[in-house]
Amino acid sequence: MLKLHDFLFDCGLPRDDETKLVRHQDPRWDVQRLLSLGHLDFYQEHQSKPVFDDCDYIVSFVGQSYSHAKLLAVYRVLDRQEPTSFEMPLGFPYPNMPLGPYRYRLERATGFEDLERRLVIDWGGSTRSWHQWLSTTKPKKVVEILPEGYVTEFRDYDDFVLTFDELQRIINQPMACRDWHRRLAAVAGVYLITDQSDGGHYVGSAYGAEGILGRWREYAKSGHGGNVVLKKRVGADPNHARHFTFTLLKTLPKTLTRDEVIEQEAMYKAKLGSLVRGLNLN
Repeated sequence: MLKLHDFLFDCGLPRDDETKLVRHQDPRWDVQRLLSLGHLDFYQEHQSKPVFDDCDYIVSFVGQSYSHAKLLAVYRVLDRQEPTSFEMPLGFPYPNMPLGPYRYRLERATGFEDLERRLVIDWGGSTRSWHQWLSTTKPKKVVEILPEGYVTEFRDYDDFVLTFDELQRIINQPMACRDWHRRLAAVAGVYLITDQSDGGHYVGSAYGAEGILGRWREYAKSGHGGNVVLKKRVGADPNHARHFTFTLLKTLPKTLTRDEVIEQEAMYKAKLGSLVRGLNLN
């Protein structure tokens, strides 16, 4: 059995220091969204109880399906603060999130980069125990090491919602994400972009030689794909594209003409009301 502690020690985690494992998966808050927006560290630093007082390092994971967990990063615990008030960072998606009275100053440890977002463990049956001690006598099993640049598995055309961060990494890693490239390039279709900051919908369509892949490559590059409303939002805040999520509404054969694809796009604009209350202008 491949054991988590062996990988961590080989990468430089001190054997004699106290280390906790944490698995972030909260039904109240979308942890993946916090991660994609760059706010997971802020979420992790604030705790309702002094859970990190007695450890030197924390090894941070994000919960996956079943009892699996994917490594995010390793942090050194520097100290704990007890400020009387906290200021939410700009663009934090959950302004009403209650913040505990303890805030930890964490420093990201180096040497673990090759394992980050690639190493997957089985957390075990006690997923409610979101923080546990790293133990060599009760080791965590390493389930797999994902390919470098891997993002997520492509299951089906109607079975995904990608964050902007995930879309960029898929586009920029054609070898590790070759199944995504092959499947998205194989079809034309109608897609939906949702601005998670206010729920606004943009319905678009893709056609031509590279199908959905070619159109979404433009979004990954610019953040807005040339759309007027999205361009305005990204222009006002270069990081605003991190609020966008991408999914498919309908796949279509690439043999359809441009006009036939746009006809399908118009139907979904009407269904979703994106011309009335959404982000489409025409």
